[in-house]
Amino acid sequence: MKILPDFSFESALLAQGATRVAGVDEVGRGPLAGPVTACAVVLDPANIPGGLRDSKALGAKQRDALHDAILATAEVFVAHASVEEIDKINILRASHLAMLRAIAGLPRPPDQVLIDGNMIPRGLELPAQAVVKGDAKSLSIAAASIVAKVVRDRLMVDLAQQHPGYGWERNAGYPSPAHKQAIRDLGITPHHRRSFKPIHNILYQDKSLNS
Repeated sequence: MKILPDFSFESALLAQGATRVAGVDEVGRGPLAGPVTACAVVLDPANIPGGLRDSKALGAKQRDALHDAILATAEVFVAHASVEEIDKINILRASHLAMLRAIAGLPRPPDQVLIDGNMIPRGLELPAQAVVKGDAKSLSIAAASIVAKVVRDRLMVDLAQQHPGYGWERNAGYPSPAHKQAIRDLGITPHHRRSFKPIHNILYQDKSLNS
């Protein structure tokens, strides 16, 4: 039987005196193109949308409906780190930067933060707890994962209209075979992450051929 996320992490912190617990997650570490996106969510304990799960366990229509329900009932902020930032500071640091921006963007600062993963972002000056596979354990982190996924997928659909042929409306920039073939056929866009090995290798091959 699959274990579903619950409110136990949040409840424990609230019982210790916290009043606002934020769940934070990011999406988009693996793609070859597009920003990395993070979301911070403070759920209302008295009004939590039903059906919250790790975003990867939901279909697109379910995610869209839950995205709207979360925005209607919780405090939410979404932030990004750009392709340029990813290439400059690496994807892990960029994902943490996006998380810090999401937390800072909340209307009121939380007094406890639950971070998906095994690391607390450097520079976070709030009490925080890292929760491995948190999007499958904590309702707040699950909510953050859903909103981040929906926002980033929609952003990639918009970018796909500007750069047709790469299939970003379907693959969200992830390294699908069709996306990698399109890179070989059409070349690299400004939205591709040049520090990622497949893109770096293509650039290096092009440079070798033209030198």
